[in-house]
Formats: sequence, C-alpha cells, structure tokens
Amino acid sequence: MYHQSNFFKQEESYLLQTYKRIPIQISHGEGVYLYSVDGKKYLDFFAGLAVNALGYGNKKIIKAIEEQIKKFIHLSNYYINSPQIKLAEKLVKYSGLSKVFFANSGTEAVEASLKLIRKSFGPEKRIITFSNAFHGRTYGSLSLSGKEKYKKTFAPLLPNIVQIEFNDVDQLENNVDYKTAAIYIELIQGEGGIKVATNQFVEKIKNLRDKFDFALVADEVQSGIGRTGKAFAYNHYNNIKPDLVLVAKAVGGGLPLGALITSKKYENIFQTGDHGTTFGGNPVACAAGLAVMNEVFNNGLVNEVVRLGNYFKSELTSLQKKYPDKIADVRGSGFMLGVELFNSCTELVDKFREKGILVNCTSVNVLRILPPLIATKENIDHFINTFNAILMETYE
Repeated sequence: MYHQSNFFKQEESYLLQTYKRIPIQISHGEGVYLYSVDGKKYLDFFAGLAVNALGYGNKKIIKAIEEQIKKFIHLSNYYINSPQIKLAEKLVKYSGLSKVFFANSGTEAVEASLKLIRKSFGPEKRIITFSNAFHGRTYGSLSLSGKEKYKKTFAPLLPNIVQIEFNDVDQLENNVDYKTAAIYIELIQGEGGIKVATNQFVEKIKNLRDKFDFALVADEVQSGIGRTGKAFAYNHYNNIKPDLVLVAKAVGGGLPLGALITSKKYENIFQTGDHGTTFGGNPVACAAGLAVMNEVFNNGLVNEVVRLGNYFKSELTSLQKKYPDKIADVRGSGFMLGVELFNSCTELVDKFREKGILVNCTSVNVLRILPPLIATKENIDHFINTFNAILMETYE
C-alpha cells in the first residue's frame, strides 16, 4: 500500500523546496470540491489561487481541450491558430481595449508590459508602484512588487521604480510628474491582503494621467475574468480605462496562459521580434480559456457572482459584528473577499482544513477567500457556519 508519507518524502527528495506545501495528497477534484487519497472531501474556497473559476472537472472546458488536442496540441507562433484569435477577440471585447499578446502566466504578462513601457518612454522615466503590491517573482515583476520579504535577497533589482503607499493621495500627487512613465496598480490587492483602491485614489490617478500622459497598467491577474462581479476590477470605477491590462490565472481554465492587453495608443509599440514566446497562447490553453469566457459572460455566471458575492460579504460582516474583538475588517468584491483578523490567521486556516474547507492566509492576518465562481449559496452557508463554529471554539 502506498502511504502519503512516502509521497511527501519524494517531494522533498526531488523538488526544490520553494513552496510551503499543504499536507494533503489530492486524488481528484469535482465541482467546488477536492478529494484526498485517504477519502476526505474538501470545499475549495481558494480555487487554485483564483485559477479554477469553473471549479474542477468542468465538462465544457474538458470538451474544448479534447477537441483542440485532436487537431494539434502546439503550433509555433509563426503560425496563426484559431483559438488564439477567438480568445483575443473576447478579451478585447470585455476589456474595451485594442490588441492582445499572449504569454504563459501573469508574471510573463507583467514582463511583456515592462518592455513595452520602457520602449515607449525610455530608460530614465520612473515607474510608480504601491506598498504591498504583488506582480510576480521574476526580476522585472519582482522589482515592481511591494513586499520586501520577496525582494531582500535578490538585489540589485531594476532601477527607476518608485514605491509609494497604496491609497495615499498625497504621496501619489507628490511623486507623479512628467518624469513618470507608468503606474502599475492592482485595483484589489490579492497577496497584499484584499485591499481595495478607494474611489478618491483612482480618480486622482486618472486626473494625473490626463495631466502627465503616463501609462496606467492594471494588473488584473487575480481579480480579472469576472471574479469581482465585473469583467475586470477597474470596471467598478467611473470612467477609468487602463492603457494596459494584465490577465492570467482564470483565463486559461487551469492551463498556463497569460495576456497583455493594450489600448490603441500602445498597440504598435512592439514590432516584429521585440517580444515573443515559444508556448504563449498555446492553442489548447486558449481553447480552454474560450470555454471559461463563454461560461462566465455568456451564461450569466458573472451575475451570480454579484448576487452571491454580496450575500457572502454580508454574512461575513455579520460575523464581524458578532466577534468585533477578533475580526477587524471585511472587504473585497464578488468572490474576491478578505477577512482581516486582529491576530495571525495561520491557525485559523489549519482549523478550516481540519473541518474540510480550504482557504488561504495572506499578509499575516488576512483570510483570503477566492471561491470558484460556480460556488452556491449552500456552499457559502457551509463556510459561514464553519467559520462561526471555529470562532466559538477558539475564542469563547
């Protein structure tokens, strides 16, 4: 008989130890649930870190993948493939922008955008980013990110990147001028603790862009494709349209895929050979992504995210009122929610797992909740009841 202990020993023997693994060996997934090899069932309210928008084993994604695999799995980007074109058309439609470059991940999309910004503005102009931002772990994306713990052992990073406090209007105004090339922003910071950009902050960015003509880059890797109840998080703000939008995670339906979407103003900056990738825009991943886009936007799923997201947030707020000395804040939108605790949430995540629910702790004390977009009211009620039981057991 094969034991899980052997499984984890093999992982330690053969893989670089770059992840803090959850001590479960998964056998399969179905809908909103994951199942371990020892028969335990887990409600997954982390969704593969916002990747599995349609949950596990979605028949439409599987069908799209199977049909494309029978045609071809891979083509060089010297050739045009139909799934790329169809998915790009969807991304342009729902972003309101102009053209798409496909990559393999969110980080790769960030790197592509950095090259485009530098080609547009030159090396001397500054890029503005924000505290607690997370844009990836490669050198360019890491240079943009705000968490020192990820950066401190990898200096020197890219120059001419200035970091200011998220949602601080005064700092924004004092640091942006004609020497600014771009502002990179997550309208809802994921890794940063589900912190939401204020209307005042976004309005100030808009006004400064009108004055100084820099590029506004929206990192929608975690928040995009309907997760917040709209196509993209920037759609929650009045009259703000980014110059560049970065997407990944949910857009590939579980397969590696990312994209840089450009406005018309920046669509001709890259010329042939300026950037490229062997696997970016893989036809199988794009076929899966097209199935996701159709389900989220054509079949009314995004409307359910709005309805159930409001309900979920309301129920979490009720728990905050019940435990005001334990829960500091509830924030987020749609199915991208955060519960800030007064203490570390690591133990809380362990207790959830013991009770058959998977959720994440970020920024030390923020419970990050990212359900599949197919989660039901019954799933949410189960989460809330379990959360209440844990708080009662732990704190009363």
